[in-house]
Amino acid sequence: MAAPEPDAPREPEALADAETDPGVATEADPGAGADADTGREADTGTDPNQDPNPDTDADLDTDADPNQDANTDAGPNQDGDAEADAPPGPEPVTVPSMSAGPDFVLRPWEMSDLPLVREASQDPYIPLITTIPARYSDAAAEAFVRRQWERAATGAGYPFAIVRSRDRRPVGSIGLWLRELPEGRASIGYWMVASGRGQGVTRAALRTVTSWALRDLGIPRLQLFIEPWNTASARIAVDVGYRREGLLRGWQRVGDERRDMAVYGLLNTDGPADGRAVTAD
Repeated sequence: MAAPEPDAPREPEALADAETDPGVATEADPGAGADADTGREADTGTDPNQDPNPDTDADLDTDADPNQDANTDAGPNQDGDAEADAPPGPEPVTVPSMSAGPDFVLRPWEMSDLPLVREASQDPYIPLITTIPARYSDAAAEAFVRRQWERAATGAGYPFAIVRSRDRRPVGSIGLWLRELPEGRASIGYWMVASGRGQGVTRAALRTVTSWALRDLGIPRLQLFIEPWNTASARIAVDVGYRREGLLRGWQRVGDERRDMAVYGLLNTDGPADGRAVTAD
């Protein structure tokens, strides 16, 4: 899993495909509501836009609330306030559906995905780094799905459910989080439940979102945050083309303690990944 961003509600970022080593990229789902990623329902991945309940690959969407009054056409207020000159807030985004190879698809979250939330809540790690509830209930699971919808509606990022094509069973989550897009960078967080590991799902999903973000969206830099012990997730990141750039000490809270995170980055000006150019011709 890839960890969510530190300031954001947690959504798991990367639970690796290896059945014995779940790997997490903490940037998976940024942004969270009042129940931030630090609690059992937080997405503790290192995604800066994490939700209150950390998913192992979490991304945080919490600081993506648009300011509806900021982007008015009128000049400054007569009282001297400069609100009219403030920059506009994030625009809503539409989460697309896309193929992640022959066996998996990425699509927006649906209420039919509650069984996935149930399975993820039983994982010992995912609820620590994402907003997946540690104690499952239908109400908590529905709230989790609505948070994903809200993230897109507020422009915080693109939350995807990862679905197996042959039986349409959802097996994980991946998110592209946009909190730092004005600075030319975005983060990715992801997680995978046990029933989806060992099938190449994480690698396919990460490769798909990475290529789409760099080529189609034109984002200059992508980054992942992975705990140093998570060798499976780190191996997948490197396979897709990410480079380990350093260690961030005490970068993110996971459960009741602060953990170090290794940061992996990929620029759209980097060389070929997987035999293909990172950017379009």
